[in-house]
Amino acid sequence: MAEGLVVANDGEEYHGKLTCFVILSCMMAAMGGVIFGYDIGISGGVTSMEPFLKKFFHDVYIKMKEDKELSNYCKFDSELLTSFTSSLYVAGLFATFVASSVTRAYGRKASILLGGANFLAGAALGGAASNIYMLIIGRVLLGVGVGFANQAVPLYLSEMAPTKYRGGFNNSFQLSVGIGVLIANLINYGTEKVKGGWGWRVSLAMAAVPASILTLGALFLPDTPNSLIQRTDDHEKVKRLLQRVRGTDDVQAELDDLILASEISKTMKHPFKNILQRKYRPQLVMSVAIPFFQQVTGINVIAFYAPILFRTIGLGVSASLLSAVITGAVGIVTTGLSMLIVDKVGRRGLLIFGGIQMFVTQMIVGGLMGAKLGDHGGLSKGWAFVILVLICTYVAGFGLSWGPLGWLIPSEIFPLEIRSAGQSISVSVNFLFTFLVGQTFLAMLCHFKFGIFFFFGVWVAIMTAFVYFFLPETKNLPIEKMDRVWREHWFWKRIVGENNEVIIKEEEG
Repeated sequence: MAEGLVVANDGEEYHGKLTCFVILSCMMAAMGGVIFGYDIGISGGVTSMEPFLKKFFHDVYIKMKEDKELSNYCKFDSELLTSFTSSLYVAGLFATFVASSVTRAYGRKASILLGGANFLAGAALGGAASNIYMLIIGRVLLGVGVGFANQAVPLYLSEMAPTKYRGGFNNSFQLSVGIGVLIANLINYGTEKVKGGWGWRVSLAMAAVPASILTLGALFLPDTPNSLIQRTDDHEKVKRLLQRVRGTDDVQAELDDLILASEISKTMKHPFKNILQRKYRPQLVMSVAIPFFQQVTGINVIAFYAPILFRTIGLGVSASLLSAVITGAVGIVTTGLSMLIVDKVGRRGLLIFGGIQMFVTQMIVGGLMGAKLGDHGGLSKGWAFVILVLICTYVAGFGLSWGPLGWLIPSEIFPLEIRSAGQSISVSVNFLFTFLVGQTFLAMLCHFKFGIFFFFGVWVAIMTAFVYFFLPETKNLPIEKMDRVWREHWFWKRIVGENNEVIIKEEEG
């Protein structure tokens, strides 16, 4: 076990070690990321399968097979097809606000359990779908499941993890998302070859496997000490849980901070109203900006539509699905690397480095597609391979930075009294822009053509500058002591400095 302590802002020490109890609990909770990733990967794959298109999206199938004059960039442009992909995120957006109340009142565990159960129901309905209505309703249930899981799992991971390992533990959520995407792409690659054209049913129904594991596993998950203290006045019970989680009897310093945070939390009956207060302004801005920027990186160009994108540049169905497998594997490896170094390098450094890497590759991909791919025909195998390598480089940049850190940072910056509400805002913004990107991408691809990469590249440049100027470093700070970073930041101290000085004086008095 890894022994260690963390020095809190007031000089007190947090003692503890990395326990098997925490590792196993977080591994199970991180399955919430697998169901999210599986859905992202599976939807892009099945929408490139001709039997699936022929059954549910016949107009797309006809355009792809028969309209030889149609531009490469416009063959998959269909409002109904994008509705299939993006309906999940509309459902998730609304579900996450319901999940906020559940998470606050009944704990993170309850929301994870409900997320798994809804996703399981959606997988069953999708696999059995006989018409477009069953298909969409199944997607909505999947969205409810993802909304609950994404609201609760990052919080669970950040609260359970020892401070010095919090970044790595929370990044396991994005690693699980990547694993889910890779599994989905592998399944799609196999089911596309099933004779009879029903392989897509297997792809959709197999979502029930990770959903079942999450649902059953959630029954045995412990709740976090931070969540438990919100719902009970039995401090001895919280202390015993904290001792088990940290693997030591000496938890008084951390318990005192939890008690103080809980007392403040219990005075706030309307967290969504209170989060608008001036003293929470930096957290509110980040809860909107970070998930917004994560989505306008253009990652969903790859995540949702990788097989479609690869078909656009002239690859066949099987080659397109295999290419999506490759990009998924790259994402997992780099997210794993991010887990190992995020608590040493820090959040800001990784975001800036990853942003530069993504910007450069997007500019090159856009330029090559503009120069080499016309409205008809395809790229040569050599240039298609170059595009694939560049997209893998882009995915590597995202997996190292904005992928995992887009979930980590919002989950660790909120004080306990607004943490559930803040996480819901972050997840809902994520889903809102995931929906908008998913709903508009195929039309944008048709109209912007290769310029779509320049469009997202500009946003990557903007968000990298935003991080450089406005995001403070949060590594190795106790989660209940995070307000320090805003008081010391060159910009945010102008907004929160005076209010926090009053709070500190009240606490000392």
